[in-house]
Amino acid sequence: MTYEIGNLTHETLLGPIAAAEDALARLDERVARSEVGPGFAERADFFDSVSSMWVGGELVHLEDLVLHDAQMDIRAPSHELVIAHRIVRARRRVVRNDPGWAVSRSGIMALAGVAEEPPLEIEPADRGGEGVELDLLDHDALSPELAEIDEVLARTQWLVDGNAAVEQRKREPEISVGELLIRDPDWDEGERIGEWLELAKKVERLPATLAAAVLWDAWEYLEPLQRQHWLGQVLVSDFLRSRGKVRSHLLAFAVGLREVPRERRRASDRTVRLVAFLDAMGAAAAAGMKDIDRLTLAKRQLERKAAGKRTTSSIPVAIDLLLSRPIVSAHMIAKAAKITPRGALNLVSELGAREMTGRGRYRAWGIL
Repeated sequence: MTYEIGNLTHETLLGPIAAAEDALARLDERVARSEVGPGFAERADFFDSVSSMWVGGELVHLEDLVLHDAQMDIRAPSHELVIAHRIVRARRRVVRNDPGWAVSRSGIMALAGVAEEPPLEIEPADRGGEGVELDLLDHDALSPELAEIDEVLARTQWLVDGNAAVEQRKREPEISVGELLIRDPDWDEGERIGEWLELAKKVERLPATLAAAVLWDAWEYLEPLQRQHWLGQVLVSDFLRSRGKVRSHLLAFAVGLREVPRERRRASDRTVRLVAFLDAMGAAAAAGMKDIDRLTLAKRQLERKAAGKRTTSSIPVAIDLLLSRPIVSAHMIAKAAKITPRGALNLVSELGAREMTGRGRYRAWGIL
């Protein structure tokens, strides 16, 4: 299975490329200069995760995801919710690293929890003189047994160092279809990832947005990972960050994909698909611009209500939390501000935040 770049229809792609480049540049500049930029970037992780699950055919409620991230679930987390939270954590990990880290073999392996088994290097242990008696024994007779013992010890240390999960993943490749696990022993993830990375080098000569669209199309075609197809969207966002197109934050690419009809995203004509992916980038930028406008206006209104409060007030903490999360609960505010839940409810009342759930219990507030 090989993905060929081939001839691209530049006449058809030129307009969408220019529109996507312009939209992303405007968003990047706006977020970099905005006072609510950090909060916008944190909120984008949740919106992108929910949208990524939606594109994959799964429904995850934004409220459940935020509460699960805060370890304040109101119900048992579902399998889909756990996957959605993995997307949030993957995006945060990518942001903590240098641009382009995710678009590398080590980055992909680390994010996917897959790694090639490192060679076991056995270092001689310093026994402090306790091995004097062993020196008197016949090494030729005991060498096979000693070698097995050393190998077991080295492997145990390797697992203790945090590679147990990696070893579990390496045993058998598998596909998750609902609750059914289908194992495909012929699915070579390492080879497919290598092919995708080679393509990432070839598209460096293309405009950033077109290169990102080609990479996502190739990810859809090659399917390097059986159980973490969503990771491709995170990699595309980091690729745009590495090319300097979106430096201020990690683009919520899945938010844009959600706005594009499935017929366009899954069209048989590759040019139609590439245009759809370029339009998705523009849609993600447009949604980001609207969100940052809302946050800027909300921050001014909240600060106006907080004016004149005592310097020891917990209102600034509540405002920062409201601006960095799509929704917040009383317990989240209480934990962040180190106050009681009753005090958190009083803060919400003072700020006039909008209740988002419509429930009498387990309520949550946010900014529309």
